Amino acid sequence: MTQPSTPLKRTRVLFVCVGNSCRSPMAEALARHSASDVIEATSAGISPLGHVADLTRKILLEKGVNASGLESKGVREAGAVAPNLLINMTGIPGRTIFPDMIVEDWDVEDPYGEDLATYRRICEDIEGRVEELAERLRREARLAGQNS
Repeated sequence: MTQPSTPLKRTRVLFVCVGNSCRSPMAEALARHSASDVIEATSAGISPLGHVADLTRKILLEKGVNASGLESKGVREAGAVAPNLLINMTGIPGRTIFPDMIVEDWDVEDPYGEDLATYRRICEDIEGRVEELAERLRREARLAGQNS
């Protein structure tokens, strides 16, 4: 008889971009959709616009990803519970903005104000990065489980 597998430890990940209108909400929704077993996702902006771009929602819906509950907010609002990892997509080196956090910089183009094709391309880029992050976290969790 096989033992039931224990759930993997979830990593609190804060995805940050400039306006929290395009890239970071995409990453948050994609992580919740495909990596909720290892990622507890939220997003924020260093200068939030106060709304999630319509094309962000449209692209997510095209992909079958739930976009409800996404809102544009600042880092302080989103960081009520300290993240284990901050994914920085602002284009500014993360260590200069978030010196006391574990930061990973992702160089992702900002689609704000661009056309639908640009949003699709950038969403694909972010989706691939989220999948890579999730796989890495799954490997790390399995290794930690073997070593405990």
